[in-house]
Amino acid sequence: MRPAIKVGLSTASVYPLRTEAAFEYAAKLGYDGVELMVWGESVSQDIDAVETLSERYGVPVLSVHAPCLLISQRVWGANPIPKLERSVRAAEQLGAHTVVVHPPFRWQRRYAEGFSEQVAALEESSDVMVAVENMFPFRADRFFRAEQLTERMRRRGGGPGPAISAFAPSYDPLDGNHAHYTLDLSHTATAHTDALEMARRMGSGLVHLHLCDGNGLPVDEHLVPGRGTQPTVEVCQMLAAGDFAGHVILEVSTSSARSIHERQAMLAESLQFARTYLLR
Repeated sequence: MRPAIKVGLSTASVYPLRTEAAFEYAAKLGYDGVELMVWGESVSQDIDAVETLSERYGVPVLSVHAPCLLISQRVWGANPIPKLERSVRAAEQLGAHTVVVHPPFRWQRRYAEGFSEQVAALEESSDVMVAVENMFPFRADRFFRAEQLTERMRRRGGGPGPAISAFAPSYDPLDGNHAHYTLDLSHTATAHTDALEMARRMGSGLVHLHLCDGNGLPVDEHLVPGRGTQPTVEVCQMLAAGDFAGHVILEVSTSSARSIHERQAMLAESLQFARTYLLR
C-alpha cells in the first residue's frame, strides 16, 4: 500500500500572525508539518529559532520557501544566488525535503543566466529537491482589491488589464530546464493556466503542491480550496492515484479572518479538503 501523502501548512497562511502561530495551528489541527516561508518576519529568517519551534510543538518542517517574493528581496541580502543556496542549507538543517523557489525576475540578469545550472548543482550536492514554482503575469491593475477588480471588470465589460511577464524566461517554469516543480493552484488561476494540463506536463517532476484556489482575478487570491474555480479536487485525485511522493502544502490566505475562531475554521476546512481528496 502506498504511503499517505503528507499535508502541511504554510507559515504564510497565518499572516499577519507570526511564524510560531503556524506551528501552533498545525499542531492543534493535526497537520503533518509546515512549510517555512522565509520573509520579513525575523523568526522566519532565524533557522535555529525555527528548529526550536519545530521541536517545541512536535511539528516537522516539510519544506522551505526561499525568500524570492517582491516583498522579501532584501531578506538574507540582496543577491539571490547565495540566498537560494542558504535556503537549501536551511532545509538540510531542518530536515525538510524541498525548497520552493520562483523563476528569477527579468532584472536579476546574472541570477537568471545561471539559474538552471545553480538549481541542478544544488540538487547534486544535497538530498533536498529545489522545486521551481509556476507564477503568473503581473497586470497593471493588480494592486486593486479583488472586489474592486470585479466591479471594474463588470463596468467595463472586459477582462483584467494588460499582462507583463516579470520572470525569466517566463512565469511557466517548464520553459526552463529543471528536474523538480511546485504547482500552485492560485497562480494557475491568476495566470489563466490549465492546472491539470500543467500538472501533466510536469509529470514525475511535480514533487510539491501548493493547494489553494482562485477565481482568475488579476490578484493572487490563495483561497481555501473549493472556494474558487480551479480543479482542486481533480488535481488532488490525480496525485493520490499516481506515484506522487511529495508533499501538499495548504498555502491559503486567512488575512480576512475577523477572529481566531474564523482563522482556525478556514485552516481546518483546508485540511479536511486535502485529507478527503488525497485519500489513497
